[in-house]
Amino acid sequence: MPMKARAPEQKKPRRTSVVTVLDIGSTKTVCIIARMVPNDGGQYLPGRTHAPEVIGIGHTRSLGVKSGLINDLDAAEQSIRHAVDAAERMAGLTVESIIVNISAGRLGSHMSSASIELDENRPISKSDIRKVLKASIARASNVDRTVLHMLPVDHVLDGERGIVDPRGMIGHELTLNMHVLTADSAPLRNVELCVNRAHLSVEAMVATPYASGLSALVDDELDLGCACVDMGGGTTSVAIFADRAFIHADSIPVGGHHVTMDIARGFSCRLDHAERLKVMQGSALATPADERDVIQVPAIGDEDQGDVTQVPRSLLNRIIAARVEETLEMLRDRINKSGYSSVVGKRVVLTGGAAQLTGLPELARRILGRNVRIGRPLGVAGLPTSAKGPAFAAAAGLMIYPQVADNDQSTMRFSDPFRIAGTGTDGPLGRMTQWLKESF
Repeated sequence: MPMKARAPEQKKPRRTSVVTVLDIGSTKTVCIIARMVPNDGGQYLPGRTHAPEVIGIGHTRSLGVKSGLINDLDAAEQSIRHAVDAAERMAGLTVESIIVNISAGRLGSHMSSASIELDENRPISKSDIRKVLKASIARASNVDRTVLHMLPVDHVLDGERGIVDPRGMIGHELTLNMHVLTADSAPLRNVELCVNRAHLSVEAMVATPYASGLSALVDDELDLGCACVDMGGGTTSVAIFADRAFIHADSIPVGGHHVTMDIARGFSCRLDHAERLKVMQGSALATPADERDVIQVPAIGDEDQGDVTQVPRSLLNRIIAARVEETLEMLRDRINKSGYSSVVGKRVVLTGGAAQLTGLPELARRILGRNVRIGRPLGVAGLPTSAKGPAFAAAAGLMIYPQVADNDQSTMRFSDPFRIAGTGTDGPLGRMTQWLKESF
């Protein structure tokens, strides 16, 4: 008698949810409300289970923020309120909790490892995986700074590295390598305090370069190794990825606003005029025509009289190039000192508002000695044209973070009531993560 064919297992229906993110930068504050729609990620983003569809967005000029640090709670609170209110009005709903980015606090990375002895007479089981994970978390948490991210990188079985899933294998010793990203506590607490004053709660805090990498890097870059550099207004930060894992991060307190300040000082003009000169007339690379071209610079206090100073464009570009070259050289040195220079190889992706400066990719290729491209948000629907550039990569990455939050073990550390970087299962992000799990 022929056997009946076994009925295929019924997959759980994929669900749609809503996530709200807040990008607090030195120059702009952005709030985005997105509907997470089930998606297979496509050819270049196969790791994504859901695609964000923006239903509300609001952005305003940042006040009370300098180099990623909040220096005026009242002013920063007002910027947050304005951005969130605009997004809520557009989406037609009220926000209660948000995912926030962090670029201040002197980000610091280190690898933490823990090992367990195995019974060589039986294969590795789930309990062994949990045991080595628990040991790694205990060791990684033993630091005197706030743990922002705690991400497993790979397993090592009897000295063999790069094992993603050791279940079913046999060996003597199992080791788990964990990437731990830490930050100073005070800047993180001030960000949360500022958000709380706007009657919102923080569900998770995500390092800015990590978020930018989640949104701007394609599948091959994550596999082969790549550095994602977020050049913001007050800070420049870098995240290094390899074998699909986030393995290192660093930041320097220099950004696009410092270029603007140099122009304002050099030409004795107002900051808004200096910013306009940088964006409309400036370039990080000199051209033969710069000496012949003349630009007009209004002097401080003489705008009403119409008095302007005429200077060659070459002078403007020299001021810009000096600061940009210094920033890129500092970035190059940080990558080399990280020990992951060979992992990065020839691939660098630039994101952030300052990455839009004319001539920057070419100058970066020359100084970093690597292939450079401008990274923009990938796989996000509904973004207005003005928000599709590299300046919004971090905000887009915050929307993608819930899909990888389950891998972040930093929640194990924050058991105190004043939680900083949580992804607890009792909050909206926890429910969001659970929905994403059920999509498989």
